[in-house]
Amino acid sequence: MPVQLLKLAITTLLVITFSNSPLSADVSPRIATIQPPIVTKDGETPMEIARQITVRILANPGSGSGVIVGRHQQTYTILTNNHVVLNTWYGKYKVVTADGLSHPAKLIQTPQFKNLDLAIIQFNSSKNYRVTKIAKSNTLLLGQPVYASGFPNWYWVNSRTPVSTIDWGSRAFKVTTGTVGMFLNNPLSLGYQIGYTNDIENGMSGGPVIDSQGHLVGINGRLKHPFNGIYSYRFPDNSMPSQEQFLQMQSLSWAIPITNYKQINN
Repeated sequence: MPVQLLKLAITTLLVITFSNSPLSADVSPRIATIQPPIVTKDGETPMEIARQITVRILANPGSGSGVIVGRHQQTYTILTNNHVVLNTWYGKYKVVTADGLSHPAKLIQTPQFKNLDLAIIQFNSSKNYRVTKIAKSNTLLLGQPVYASGFPNWYWVNSRTPVSTIDWGSRAFKVTTGTVGMFLNNPLSLGYQIGYTNDIENGMSGGPVIDSQGHLVGINGRLKHPFNGIYSYRFPDNSMPSQEQFLQMQSLSWAIPITNYKQINN
């Protein structure tokens, strides 16, 4: 094909492709760029911090995730969801840290969390594990980048073939990126208030949501598109969102703001 005709054919193809796009009337070509990873003031990425502060909680018959929020001598304190540690047989727990080691843990009674899906467990170790920094500001902005981490219970070989990760220990770790999509003025039941675009899987409940500086802003707890539909989004007075609100809410994962924990532990 002559060069002139080849150029004409390519130009015609581009025009057809762009003109059929429903996204924008701007048909200017876009050049893909690779963005450098976000780093904290200390030169670390939020993903690196998330790996160090996130633990796996094995609570027979289930499992979940948690975040290291304190240390006193050799005792580490883990914040997680109450539904992760609820109804565990014999009250026995194991915490798997980032180095793959397993530690016996115990549940700490926290009656002050009675209206929140939060719980505390503790384990002892002479090893030096990283304690998370809790965000000082109570403000989250829409569109603000956040990172959510934890340990999915399943690895999907394909859409029909899940493989259990219970025996994988810390190797099942996962961190997802996203942004704040909603922040409710009035929280849902059990304290859920932050909606974010990150994908969360079963087993990541109780894991941390951190900002771009690696500071803890929330605790994972609810997945997108719940089975119970709009009935999963009840407020403490038993009311539910409007249909329009629900459609927006169901496309987001949900977390409990860390301010709830700070207020109780100050």
